[in-house]
Amino acid sequence: SDPTENDSIEGLRPNARGPGLVTFGPDRVTDFCKRNKLQLIIRAHECVMDGFERFAQGQLITLFSATNYCGTANNAGAILVVGRELVIVPKLIHPLPPPFQSPETSPERVTDETWMQELNIQRPPTPTRGRPQPELDRSSLAYI
Repeated sequence: SDPTENDSIEGLRPNARGPGLVTFGPDRVTDFCKRNKLQLIIRAHECVMDGFERFAQGQLITLFSATNYCGTANNAGAILVVGRELVIVPKLIHPLPPPFQSPETSPERVTDETWMQELNIQRPPTPTRGRPQPELDRSSLAYI
């Protein structure tokens, strides 16, 4: 299950990622945190374009550390540094530029570059969540 597209969509809704999955609104995050005496949830396993994304007024952070997911997303990755006072500071990991291609490309290199494409054909990757629109989504970490 995943958070809804923004903080204005509350409750549970069907998730386009598949049957039996839902999207949950910020109200569900707040209720869960209160019931379990938590201040913050950090979740992973969903590609977000900037490597991390805040939701539910900062009570939920989606963290994704892999850059250029499946060789196609061109997304940044991120890590979270937790300070002594439990202050969380995100650090971005930008994707590397594509390697220089030359006519003398070795067979090993071709194999290294095509195995991921072949894997993606067999099992498509999870869809990437787009970048939040800063003028519309004030919960974006761009405002930290």
